Amino acid sequence: MTVEELIAMLEMQEEILQFNHFTNEDAWELGNIMVAEARRRKMPVAISIRLNNGYTVFQYAGDGTNLHNENWLRRKYNTVKTLERSSLYTYMLLRKNEETMENLFLDEKDYACCGGGFPVRVEEVGVVGAILVSGLDHVSDHDFIVKCVSRYLHIDEVPRIRGDILS
Repeated sequence: MTVEELIAMLEMQEEILQFNHFTNEDAWELGNIMVAEARRRKMPVAISIRLNNGYTVFQYAGDGTNLHNENWLRRKYNTVKTLERSSLYTYMLLRKNEETMENLFLDEKDYACCGGGFPVRVEEVGVVGAILVSGLDHVSDHDFIVKCVSRYLHIDEVPRIRGDILS
């Protein structure tokens, strides 16, 4: 796949995976779906769902995760909150334009240019928060979110990016 095709696929994911509403209860239900999937697949991940005001409405730290994962979650959150796009989309856009985070005036200490952050976009409202995963390679972090949000929203046909396609 070309970079342009991957960007188009990421845009499609964000368009398809929108919520009708998003409450703290929704975050709890989605978070529990994610934890169940991570446990079933024995994935050492940290999961966080945060609102735009910074409030963490769901958090899970699986065995094998640590403060390093928490720092990745924070940086991925900042990226999604600031740009209102998935952090993998930002990665691909920068790659396409042969730019760095510096071109977007983003400091690498506070922002992450890699997969694992996905916007919580409510139809006719906009981005209200972010879903974050750390612990796998960054494409797998992203795909894990897409898979779980698809399941939560009962949407079967969502294009997915898997594996080492970005190598």
